[in-house]
Amino acid sequence: MANTDFLKEYKIWNVIGASSAGTLIEWYDFYIFGSLAPIMSGLFFPKENPTAGLLSTLAIFATGFAVRPFGAIVFGRIGDVVGRKYAFLVTLLIMGGATTAIGLLPTYETIGLWAPAALVLLRLTQGLALGGEYGGAATYIAEHCPDEKRGFYTSFIQTTATLGLFVSLGVILSVRSTLGEDGFREWGWRLPFLLSIVLVVFSYFIRMRLQESPLFSRMKAAGKTSTNPLKDAFSSKENWKIMALALFGATAGQGVVWYTGQFYALYYLQTVLKIHFMTANFIVAVALLLATPFFIVFGALSDTYGRKRIIMTGCLVAALSYIPIYMGMEYFAQDPNNPNAVMLSALVFIQVIFVTMVYGPIAAYLVELFPTKIRYTSMSLPYHIGNGVFGGLVPLIGVALVAQSGNNYAGLIYPITVALMTFVIGMLFTKDTKDVKLWDELETVKK
Repeated sequence: MANTDFLKEYKIWNVIGASSAGTLIEWYDFYIFGSLAPIMSGLFFPKENPTAGLLSTLAIFATGFAVRPFGAIVFGRIGDVVGRKYAFLVTLLIMGGATTAIGLLPTYETIGLWAPAALVLLRLTQGLALGGEYGGAATYIAEHCPDEKRGFYTSFIQTTATLGLFVSLGVILSVRSTLGEDGFREWGWRLPFLLSIVLVVFSYFIRMRLQESPLFSRMKAAGKTSTNPLKDAFSSKENWKIMALALFGATAGQGVVWYTGQFYALYYLQTVLKIHFMTANFIVAVALLLATPFFIVFGALSDTYGRKRIIMTGCLVAALSYIPIYMGMEYFAQDPNNPNAVMLSALVFIQVIFVTMVYGPIAAYLVELFPTKIRYTSMSLPYHIGNGVFGGLVPLIGVALVAQSGNNYAGLIYPITVALMTFVIGMLFTKDTKDVKLWDELETVKK
């Protein structure tokens, strides 16, 4: 390898490391809330009706997802006008501040209804920040990559969501085992939130050392970036069509598969199968740890076989497999006090493999759909509607359907339906993007 090639390769890995570290921390911040939902429901709502408290907590959890598309618009505009780096520095600080503040909130017992009200406000703030973070990090990495290896390189940013959940579970398990059940429920639950401020400061200084994306910088120097990306993105019928197909033919199904395989599986173990909090979190953590490398495997395979083929296969196989998988989970948890943790971990692992299939290639796919001048804005919107709305509602809808119907498998109707919808639309109406050459756009500008 020539020295120049070595330096390019080194720079890419430096960019991936710095970007991924910050994004992992933002996902950690965002998912602590979800991981602690069964405990927080008893702290921020009256204890007389535990089911209503849990559903209310899951509803607050969902608000953070629902507001993410607005964050995508706000920070997408900043990223397309000012720069990718500036946008994801701001989102990092906002997310860290909101997460730390949750760790300082008084509970319902202390301030009554002001407690859930403040929790909603901070959750909305988290959602706005995350709405701007992912598009910036994915775009930033993609605009450093060679065209022929974009699926491989961007797949590393795809691991951060799962790793963020894994880290949140690991921190929670460590704190809880150290303090004991009573100490954790009384005050120890705050520590995972408060840890965020340390992680955010560390990540901020790492990101400050990064330069702006070379593709964006050169486009901006040539005067070819957008001065009004919202108008350019949303006044174009063609761009609307691309965003709609990206949503219904890719990210909606990807979103429900992601949240079913990781969050709904966790809630199902705890609330339906009645497995102890620590055991359920351990089962999911093991599955996440074992499956995470497959994000990179499927990202790399998408460079050869195409993004669409792998994403569509993941949606279809997941939709067809959920019912038998969850029947198996119920079988191996017949004794909640002594469940078969090995088999339960294996069944969750299979669900996370589906997640890696649909999520590993999605960043490269979305980046390649849109031109540089409106890429941040355009790709962030379908991504965050697909994940934040379609995906983020999976735990709330799933738990509510089970509670209402008494059927343990009723909660799977929603993700199966959405995944099948995405498979049909994606197969019929979308094209693959693996052969798109982002750097050709720069050559056009030079001419």
